[in-house]
Amino acid sequence: MRHRKKINHLGRTSSHRKALLANMSISLIMHKRIRTTVAKAKALRMYVEPLINRSKEDTTHSRRIVFSYLQNKEAITELFREISQKVSNRPGGYTRILKLGPRFGDAAEMCYIELVDYNENMLKASASDDKKKTTRRSRRKSADDKAKATIETPKPKKISEQPVNAVEETPAITEIVEENQIENVEENSVENVVENSVENAEEINVENVEEINVENVEEINVENVEESNVESVKD
Repeated sequence: MRHRKKINHLGRTSSHRKALLANMSISLIMHKRIRTTVAKAKALRMYVEPLINRSKEDTTHSRRIVFSYLQNKEAITELFREISQKVSNRPGGYTRILKLGPRFGDAAEMCYIELVDYNENMLKASASDDKKKTTRRSRRKSADDKAKATIETPKPKKISEQPVNAVEETPAITEIVEENQIENVEENSVENVVENSVENAEEINVENVEEINVENVEEINVENVEESNVESVKD
């Protein structure tokens, strides 16, 4: 019985299983994502993650240990030169398994296994989630700061408010007085103009009437005198 044994033998011998996992590790390091069955992906994750963790220390000793598992110089160079810089701030969990569903034929569960730091879409989504979390925390802090500020600031005195209101109300009163004065001046000026025009018109009419009357009287007197003289001569 194999109770409490976590190793999946994958239906292979020890040497065959080690060669399989080493080749799959090389493919994952070089291509950053491979497609395989879920059982092999879980076994590969347990095999490759300690090697990636070892690449954080770029020493001859670490390189020799990883080379004893992989037996591939190009994969060792890629792991210690490129991947180690990407995962330097990540404390474990370097791979991700994405399930794809059953395979046609034997219905084996298929999946992608990939390096977490090379999936740009997932990184963008996680970055946006982090931004949302930070904004929530900052709102709480800002609310606390505002509450403290309101507590600390003293209330303004009532005496200082009254002269401010009086000063603000005076311009409105002065404006109303000025408008009334302007209206009165305009009305008085209009009335004076009308009265002057009426007086001038009356004076002109009176003068014209007097002149006409004088002229008419003079003409009548001259005619009467002439007629009287003619009659006297005839007699």
